[in-house]
Amino acid sequence: MDSTPHGAAVTAAGFGVKGPRGWAFRNIDLDAAPGSLIAVQGPSGSGRTCLLLALTGRMKSAAGTAEVGGLPLPKKKAAVRSVTALAHVPGVAELDPALTVGEHLRERALLQGRFGGSLRALLRPRQERRAEARALVDAALTAAGLDLESLPKGIRTSVRDLERLEALRLSVALALIGGPRLLAVDDTDLKLSDDERAGAWEMLRGLAAAGTTVLAVCSEPPQDGEGVVLVRTGGRREADTPEGAPGDSPATTDAATGTADTASTTDGDSGTSGDSGSNGDGGSNGDSKSPVASAATTATPATKPTKPTKPTKTRDTPATTKADEDPADDEDPADSAHDKQDGTDDEEGAADALAEAGRS
Repeated sequence: MDSTPHGAAVTAAGFGVKGPRGWAFRNIDLDAAPGSLIAVQGPSGSGRTCLLLALTGRMKSAAGTAEVGGLPLPKKKAAVRSVTALAHVPGVAELDPALTVGEHLRERALLQGRFGGSLRALLRPRQERRAEARALVDAALTAAGLDLESLPKGIRTSVRDLERLEALRLSVALALIGGPRLLAVDDTDLKLSDDERAGAWEMLRGLAAAGTTVLAVCSEPPQDGEGVVLVRTGGRREADTPEGAPGDSPATTDAATGTADTASTTDGDSGTSGDSGSNGDGGSNGDSKSPVASAATTATPATKPTKPTKPTKTRDTPATTKADEDPADDEDPADSAHDKQDGTDDEEGAADALAEAGRS
């Protein structure tokens, strides 16, 4: 079943997004039924937000296939956007700290009444439309667990005065007003205490139990993990070992959830840097045939005994001794810079893709 009146199934195979400077993420496999709670786990810069935007039709994919509610991506991006909603996504769907809670709710209800319904609905009497909008707002606040009476100034409370969990609940409530089949929440547990994190996951579990499919980006999934479809991005890099080497970590399957664990060794540049056989780590820079050792050997010509100040090059002697004693310490700064640059490819690709999504 692709979808229900409340939720949408989400599937993906080899799914990936590529930015101008590299892959934001790739090789994501996912199979979630309608009404599932999907947790996207990974370090910052691993493409978590890009995956969220791609699965909701806000970012174009570059590899693999994916479907949301039976709608293929990226072919049906507009249709996918109509059945999905974003909450708490910085730069894309975020709260305005200068507005109050009531102003946010009224603005969202007005947009829903103007663009979310049919033309016939717009022709109904104003009182009916207001009553329907009020019912939608109340239902969304209840589902998100946001009690307006508990706020410092009630509905007049400014967003800047909200606690982080209260702001998350408000953002979720605004997204629920449109009645999405897939709700995507970014940075679910960012800067939350343990109790607040537990409250956030309880809210999202309740939404999934009510039938809405929930896609939540997090740094740590729920502790129990029961009923959670887990997807990982940006797995541990294994020093960019060649494909097939013992340290290589291809995409694996999570035994508890049956979902794909995508390791970062799928990066297209993983075979171009950090090779242990080509820099100081493999010991080749400390070989006795290196230019440093050769210069030290030929530094004393036998034909000119009258110039005692030039035969011995004291600057070369410590380098030769150090290379002979410990080849691994002779590290090439150019190789280190190259390794460091390769380690940031994924973050740059994700940042470029996010910037492009923000401009659109």
